[in-house]
Amino acid sequence: MALVLSSDAQLVRDTAQQFFKDKAPIAALRRLRDGRDPVGFSRALWRDMAELGWAGFLVPEAYGGSEFGLLGLGLVLEQAGHSLAATPLLSTALIGASALVLGGSEAQKQAHLPALAAGERIFALALEEGFHHAPHRIELKAERMPKGYRLSGEKRFVLDGHVADVLIVAARTADARIVLLLVPGDAAGVTRTRTHMVDNRNAATIRFDHVEIGDDAVLTGGADLLDAVLDRARIGLAAEMLGSSTEAFERTVHYLKERKQFGVLIGTFQALKHRAAAMFCELELTRSAVLAALAAVDDGSTEVAALASMAKAKAGDTFFLVGNEGVQMHGGIGMTDEHDIGLFLKRARVAQASFGDAPFHRDRYASLSGY
Repeated sequence: MALVLSSDAQLVRDTAQQFFKDKAPIAALRRLRDGRDPVGFSRALWRDMAELGWAGFLVPEAYGGSEFGLLGLGLVLEQAGHSLAATPLLSTALIGASALVLGGSEAQKQAHLPALAAGERIFALALEEGFHHAPHRIELKAERMPKGYRLSGEKRFVLDGHVADVLIVAARTADARIVLLLVPGDAAGVTRTRTHMVDNRNAATIRFDHVEIGDDAVLTGGADLLDAVLDRARIGLAAEMLGSSTEAFERTVHYLKERKQFGVLIGTFQALKHRAAAMFCELELTRSAVLAALAAVDDGSTEVAALASMAKAKAGDTFFLVGNEGVQMHGGIGMTDEHDIGLFLKRARVAQASFGDAPFHRDRYASLSGY
């Protein structure tokens, strides 16, 4: 794993940093929330991201992308995390692109990847059915038909599900196999209900009532493809969580340097210094874990699954710590909605649970290591 970013990667990081600072500050998230925006993100902003090439970082050049790699997309997600930007980067640029590149037929790639890379098509992974991450515990039925499948069941917490043009649906066949299918978001029998999450991000509950789709909608790979896509999603989300944790930490340290109590800067209190030092150390460990996981995907390493779980578990623990400490060190003002620090704590709670929390991934890491 390279410890120093290449000049191209540095340019991506710096461009993303300035982009989200200028065009997607936390105030933009508040406007989406307070205005009950029906989409949940800015489509104009998404088009701007696509023009910068970010939507196509995982898409081969033959289909309109740059194939820059997951490290580049991870750097963009990290900067998006700094401003808590609501974007389809995770659902579409990462999950959608990964599913199609890894498991799509040539016809499916031709039909979807150019539109995805151009920012013209939103994707969403319809996976979870319960309140806890259980990727292989799927009950949504894929009943075999003469020329396809009939889907019946319900999915929960589908990121960007209420506005997705294409749903990547995980279902179970009569012979207990897991299949992934591309289902139009407006297909007959699909009912989508938006869920307003505590972190103000997009999610939906989706009902499938005898939805019929053809054999040309099936992605190749089944459970193995699902695991590979999920590992990429976990690593990308860990990168975003790293950005959010870093921003919350920096805001907290800035507050410690300016807030006075009894005429003394609270940053001079030894107990608070120790707590800030502990957060800094955890952030550095998290950064190493995330960079290792991002690089492993691009390098084709056999350790991707283990590193994905390590990165997600570490990012979850760190975001939990920094989010809590940030609110506590800000005192009473940190508990109010008018102060931004509380938004990081809320995002931490949702991000921790998405694609598996820290206990889930510690257990998975142990299993992958032979314990």
